[in-house]
Amino acid sequence: MSIRGLLGRLAGNEDVLAISRRYFISNGFDGTLTCVGIVVGAVLSGVPDGATVIAIGLGAAVGLGTSAVWSVWEIERAETRAEIRRIERAMLLDLDDTRVQRERRGARVVHATMSGLGPLVGILVPLLPFVVEGSLLTMTEAAAVAVGLGVGVLSAFGAYMGSISGQRWYVAAARMGLAGLVVAAINLVLPG
Repeated sequence: MSIRGLLGRLAGNEDVLAISRRYFISNGFDGTLTCVGIVVGAVLSGVPDGATVIAIGLGAAVGLGTSAVWSVWEIERAETRAEIRRIERAMLLDLDDTRVQRERRGARVVHATMSGLGPLVGILVPLLPFVVEGSLLTMTEAAAVAVGLGVGVLSAFGAYMGSISGQRWYVAAARMGLAGLVVAAINLVLPG
């Protein structure tokens, strides 16, 4: 089976899509909240310019993105191997280099990729205002816009999850967006 055929087959597999969605949203949630904490903390601690905030945020993106990809790769590798071993024992067959093994390996690639994209989206979108800090926005304004973008990203995650689960999308959006406001508020009251 070609790579294109395998990816098409995986894209139509609801189990693969559901797990990938979970990884993307969960790690995107973590990345967004991390970024909200970084931007509020940076401004409150006197970081002088947007470029420094971007550099700190990119460091977080590398760390969280690597963690997301690596951990999911290893988790899915172990779970896939255990599942294949159970199937092999039940069927008394060796499944090496079979469609079952190739599909499980392809699913692992999809899961790890989506897991890594989540925190990148969650961090890079809120960092955008710091690109124009100094020319269009002050540090405080850039941080306020960044928090707003973070809340927007979280709300979009919530709305999406609410819509696929049959919940009221706007309630799910509000619940997820609230987390960004809570993180920002906690950072505002922390000493230092």
